[in-house]
Amino acid sequence: MTLTLTDRARTSAPASAPASEAVPALVPAPRRAAGREADGLAVASFVLGLVGLLAFNLLLGPTAIVMALLSLARRTRRPGRAYLGLALGVADLVVLAVLVTVNGTVSWNLGG
Repeated sequence: MTLTLTDRARTSAPASAPASEAVPALVPAPRRAAGREADGLAVASFVLGLVGLLAFNLLLGPTAIVMALLSLARRTRRPGRAYLGLALGVADLVVLAVLVTVNGTVSWNLGG
């Protein structure tokens, strides 16, 4: 728990009070939701990995992997989505490798 000092004018003891009561009170600082950023990273990793299967494999695959690893390192409350984002990011790179091997290009060619 993080503690902060409040304003001395509000917490100082009156002049007639003993010196031991003149110490400012420690109150808990307002806390942000723990892991909220990590949860957002996990969801973003999943979405980018999913979109990366269809377009921009070269850009979205590694981005999804990095975001998934960051969210797991920050102890997300949604590890399943982070692992899915990680798997989809790797799948993006596999799809890219297959496209380069088969077509000789990094683009889709459905025409035949």
